[in-house]
This record gives sequence, C-alpha cells and structure tokens, in this order.
Amino acid sequence: MSEQPLRRRASVKAAEVLKSSDNDDMDRDSSDSSDDFDAPKSSSAKKATKASHSKAEVSDSDDDVPLSARKQSKPTAANGNVPQNKRAANGSSRNSAANDDNGNDSETSDAPVTKKSKTAAEKKVDDENENGDNESDEDDDDVPLSKKKANGDVKAKKTPVGKKDTAAKRKLKVEESAVTPAKKRKTPAIKKSGTPVKNEKKGEDDDNDENADEEEEEEDQFAWWKDGALDTSEKWKTMEHQGPVFPPAYVPHGIKMKYNGAPIELEPDSEEVATFFAGIIGTDYEQNKTFCANFFRDFLTVLKKQKKTCPIKEFAKCDFTPIYQHLQEQKELRKAMTKEQKQKIKEEKLALEEKYGWALFDGRKEKVGNFRIEPPGLFRGRGDHPKTGTLKLRVMPEQVTINIGKEAKVPEPPAGHKWGSVVHDNTVAWLATWKENVNDNIKYVLMAATSSLKGQSDLKKFEKARELKKHIAKIRRDYTDGLKDKVMATRQLSTALYFIDRLALRAGNEKGEDEADTVGCCSLRFEHVTLEPPNKVIFDFLGKDSIRYYNEVAVDEQVFKNIKIFKREPKKEGDMLFDRLNTAILNKDLTKYMTGLSAKVFRTFNASYTFQKELNSTPADGTMQEKILAYNRANRQVAILCNHQRTVSKAHTAQMGKIQDKVRGYKYERSLIKKALLEVDPKLKKKRPELLEDESDVDDDFVQRYLTGLEEKEKDRVAKALEKENEKRKAEGKAPLKELEKKKSVPTPLESLSVEKLEKKLEDMGKRIETTKLQIIDKDENKTTALGTSKINYIDPRISIAWCKKYDVDLEKIFNRSLREKFHWASHLDDDWEF
Repeated sequence: MSEQPLRRRASVKAAEVLKSSDNDDMDRDSSDSSDDFDAPKSSSAKKATKASHSKAEVSDSDDDVPLSARKQSKPTAANGNVPQNKRAANGSSRNSAANDDNGNDSETSDAPVTKKSKTAAEKKVDDENENGDNESDEDDDDVPLSKKKANGDVKAKKTPVGKKDTAAKRKLKVEESAVTPAKKRKTPAIKKSGTPVKNEKKGEDDDNDENADEEEEEEDQFAWWKDGALDTSEKWKTMEHQGPVFPPAYVPHGIKMKYNGAPIELEPDSEEVATFFAGIIGTDYEQNKTFCANFFRDFLTVLKKQKKTCPIKEFAKCDFTPIYQHLQEQKELRKAMTKEQKQKIKEEKLALEEKYGWALFDGRKEKVGNFRIEPPGLFRGRGDHPKTGTLKLRVMPEQVTINIGKEAKVPEPPAGHKWGSVVHDNTVAWLATWKENVNDNIKYVLMAATSSLKGQSDLKKFEKARELKKHIAKIRRDYTDGLKDKVMATRQLSTALYFIDRLALRAGNEKGEDEADTVGCCSLRFEHVTLEPPNKVIFDFLGKDSIRYYNEVAVDEQVFKNIKIFKREPKKEGDMLFDRLNTAILNKDLTKYMTGLSAKVFRTFNASYTFQKELNSTPADGTMQEKILAYNRANRQVAILCNHQRTVSKAHTAQMGKIQDKVRGYKYERSLIKKALLEVDPKLKKKRPELLEDESDVDDDFVQRYLTGLEEKEKDRVAKALEKENEKRKAEGKAPLKELEKKKSVPTPLESLSVEKLEKKLEDMGKRIETTKLQIIDKDENKTTALGTSKINYIDPRISIAWCKKYDVDLEKIFNRSLREKFHWASHLDDDWEF
C-alpha cells in the first residue's frame, strides 16, 4: 500500500483526534518497622520466657482437653457459646435484603495481616462487581433482632442494664481530626469538575444544575460527623416508613414444556418453577449436577400438588426449550421497546422509589437500602454451595415482621393479608425482616449505605480499628510468649492469633453438613495445612464463598513446631487442627485487651495500616496516571492479603487487545506528526535524528485497519446524530432529513501547522501513549484481584480522601459515585490525616 494516500487520509483524521489526555510495586516488609508495633523484648524478659517454658513441656491436663471431648454444658452469654439463633441483635447472621444470594457466607469473623506472602495464581472464584462487592459489610452494628421462635417472629428486647453494659454504652471517643471539618478550609480540596466518570457524563448545563442540587443537598444533610455523634444502643426515637414492596404475582404464559418429546400442560405454580429453570439455560448452572438435582427435587414437590397427575419422573427427559425460546422472545421485545415505553417504565419505577425508598428517622428523611422483598427463584449460592438450585419460595406478608415507631402509622399489608408481627425496637435500624426457606437465614430491609446510621456505624468500625493500634504491640508480645505455653489450649490460641494477625485468615466458624465446606483459621482441619522443613507452612483450603486460599509462607520456628505438634498422631484427615479452640473462645480472650475487640477488627486494622503504608510509594511529582497506578497497587496489596480474588474476565483478552491497538494508533498518529515536522523544518533531520525512527508495532495492515475503524466510527456518529435530529423534528411535526448538512470547516492538515504547534502535538501524543501504557499495566496487574471489596469494607476511606487532597487527585478517579455518597462523612478532613 502506498504511503501518500494513507498520509493524506490520516492527516485530516489526526487533526480531529489529536488531543491531550489526562487519563515500582513495593514489596511489603517482612515485619512491621514501627517501634510501636514490634517492640523488641528486653533481655530480662527473654530470660524469663525461656525459664518458664521447656521445649517438650506441653500440658494435657483434664482442663486442657479437645473441645469435642468436653461435656456439653448449657450455653451462656458469658462463655460466648450462645447459639447463633439465640443472640439478640449481635449481627453475626446479618443478611440484607439487598444481598440476594448471600446464603451461607462461610466466615463471619474476619482477620487481617501485616506481611506479604506468596499466593497462588490459579484461584477460581466468582467475578466481582467493582461497586458491589462480594462480601457483606464487616461491622456488626445496626443488626436486627435474631431468631427467637421457630416461626421466625421477632419481638423487641430491651438491653438489660448492668456493669457489663457500662462500657458498651460509652460513646466511642473519636479523635478531633477524624470528625471535624478541615481547618481553614470551607470546602474539600478535591476538584469537583475533573474528568467525568463513566456513565456520569453530562452537558455543561446539566453539570451546573447537578452542582446546584448537590449544594442544596449538602445544606439539608444531617452532618452528624461534625458533632462526633456515633450510633449507640438507641438508634432512633421516632421512625416511619411505608413497609416493603412485594414482587408481583406470577402471570402464566401458557407455553408448554416437553417431557419425553410430548408437550406437558402445567398449572401456574409448576409453570413458574419450570420457567425459573428455563431462565438459566445456556449458563454454567445448566451443567451443574448439584444445581439440577436440587431443582428437580423441588420441582417434583411442586408437581405433586397439582390437581392433575403429571407424568414427569426423570430430569433427563425434561425439555424446557419451548419456555426458554419464549423468554428470549420477551427479551427481544423489551429491547425493541420505544423510547416512550421505556420512559413510562422508568417513571413507574421512580414513583415506587419515591414512596417506599425513604424513611423518617427522628424527623429526618433518609434513604432505604432495598425496600423490595426478594422474589422467588432458584438459589444460586456462592462457590460450590450444596443447596444451589434449591427453590426459593415466595415470601408472604404473614412471614414478615415490621419494625416501626410506636406513634407511627403501621404500613398497610397487601390486600387480603396481614403482617406476621409488628415491633417497636429502637435498638436496631431495620425496617422489616423475614426468614428465607433455603438456608433459614434472616433477611432484612435496612437503611442505605448513605444513611446517617450506616455512616456512624462505618466510622465506629474504623475508629475501633484505629484504637487497636494502641494495643497491637502488647497483643503481639503476648501471643508470641503464648506460642511456648505449657497449656495446649493457650498454645493453640496463640498460634491461631499469629495466623490471624500475620496472614489474612478469617477466624472461621463450624459448618453444618448442608453448608458449603469452607473454613477459616479456627476451623482448619488436618489436611488443610502441610509442613515443609525447615519452617514453611503450606495452606490449601476453601475460604469464604468457596474461594481457594493457597499460601506458602515461612513462619517463626516455634509456630512451625506447634503445627507439627497439633498434627501428630492419632490425628488424621478430617480432624480439627485447633481442637481446643473455636471463634467464641478466641474473641472472648481478645476482649481483655480492648472493649469490643474481636478477630475481625484485626482485618480492618491491618488492611488500613497496610494501605496507608503502601501509599508512601506515590510519586509526588508523577503524572496523574502514575499516581493512580500507585494507588491501585496499594489497593491490590490489601486485596491480596485479604484473599479478594476473582476469575479473569472472559472479555479481558479482547479488552487488552483494544487498549494495545489504541497505543498503536497513537504511535501511528505520532509518526504523522514527526513526518510533518520534518517537512516543515528539514533541518531537524540532523538536529533530531529520533524523528526519523519508525514507530514499533505499526505496519501497513494495522494502518489500513486503523483508518477503516476511524471511518466506521465517523459513520456511526453521523447516523446517531441524524437519528437524534429526526426524533426532534418528528416531535416538532417536521419532515425527517435524509442526511445531515456537512460541516463547511475542514481540519487543518498537519503540514500547514507551525513547528511550535507540531512540537506541542508531539509532546501531547507522547504523554497520551505513556498514559495508555500505564493503563495497560494497571489493568493486567488487577485481572485476578478484586479491589472493590477491601475498598468498601476494610480500608478506612479517610486514607483515600486525604491521599487525594495531598496529591491533588480527583476523588472521582478512585471512588465511584456510590462510594462517594457512602463515605461523604469522611471528606471533611485535612490532607495530612493518617490512619
């Protein structure tokens, strides 16, 4: 292909598209460098420790026997063995209505880490939505009444007053810098304009209107953080709401499935269940044997209730294709809806949200998180859940408990129904609750993440993690001493706490046979841990959501010896590694250091501490993309040590190819600028020999494809503009146009520009290429790491906001809109704030 035609075509295109754009991974220290964290023992302390412990001395007295061998005593609140379904408002079984298929989340207790260690690349997990994370929030505030009766009724319970409640009722002391506005600064030093976020692009007028609305909202918003107000045992004095919204009744479509090749007529209830399965045809669930078996078991149960006998007996003879085809047709019809039809649906949705999406707390209007009762369907579950495919039954009003203020009007239940019960419990912030049938979990309608109650709860959680910083040195000294304790139970507790603190292991709880076989630190079994002399421990097990945790880590010599002792005969596969320890015992022991301290606080603490430390690698004079890369690398270190993994997206390779082609396109544009420079000023051939160098990865085939792509994009742009113009003309009663008027102005060819302008274009194009290359690195490094979960649940948002102010980075570049709204309370601080 000749060079001249290409240059002529590209010269014009280049003038249109050339435009500047703003768009060293630190290894973690093997141990904390801060004196406050790892204060060395004095020689006298070391001698005392050595004298009190013998290498072979490990007591196995009657008081130090495996948990399984102990006599079962009546559970009490004091010993921490209260059954989950007997606890009132402690939040350990919390499930929001927004979390549809949380099911049996494997580990409700969390644990953090301060060391970086190797992780396996081959981890198969569910992909994660960046905004919505895979994990439920880790705090246990604002948690509803727990299950108290077999029928799921919930009654309000007053918290008894006593000595043990005194500490709990104290207001958490919040450092002045954590909740007060920045000094000498009326507004946060974060640019509000900046580069528009994806899906939030608007015109100038829209931006102005939005800014005005935001300012008005800020004025009306309850600024609880200014007074240092934190949630207490009393969440509200008055509370009103409209109740939950139930899914619409099923409307039969009359499409017959086939059994053994013959059409089968189903009654509405059976047809609905068959339609649920037809909806998953073509997905991985269709090939999941457990999913299909559980579905068919429940399908047969529904079929038995039909008035007419149904011949369906074998799953292999069932053919749901006719219903699947019907669903696909309905899908296409929805896609083909007119703009007016879509607008009508949108308006109906907004009207529903306006009525049910808000609640009044102490007279303040605050947003409800998810006011919709979960619809019936087939349970998916996370990971290899044994109940996947089980039928989720339709929730009826008689199963729902309403929580509302005593003086408020109780919402009306759907016609012909009544509420299961109505309570007035102001120690919790849920509006409605019910029990789902698959896992017997309690579900709730809760306030939105942007509400004041949730904000106070978040602040309390992160302040508790900051408080741990004052005690961590003593805790580490104590569990290090305990590694050699004569009492086996103490030795096991110390070893477990070592892993919880030094590795990102959750505490772990016991599991039932009908729950996913996922484990945490306290529930590790013999086969989950192997030893490799002299001091390597290899972990390999399924953690929360059935995500594989594989880690080879070098540990302290005494820890290695302890694991060897814990695995000695007669233990075998299936036996508990820590047979004298459970989560309740561990958490009870931690409370002696700090009120409210539990294993999961370590996770928040270490995530935030690590993130703050990693951000020190941010280049102060770097480009915007270099700063973002440093931020994401710090975020990734936290995600790795918290084991927040995801599968590589199916579209990842294609997306990377597009970005790489983008770089090649920029290089081609740069080659045109360099040639134009040499034509305008031939003397530059000797002065600037680099201008004569060819661009890499740019050949004639790519150039042809690139220019064709530009032309197609231009055609699409013109077609969309014409369609939009004709819609406008139709509304005005005018005749449609066949084509748009062509622009009279023609872009200036590169060869006619001055040397100065060409030099500026060359510089801008170089920056654009480097920025895009950094984007490629960033995207590739994060392909198996889920950054969102740690950002939402574990990393103190004030670290990110202070970082943005310090390095002059738009908050929109690291927090999406939902996170900015969720953590609005954190934006009022100085740029020198630290965790």
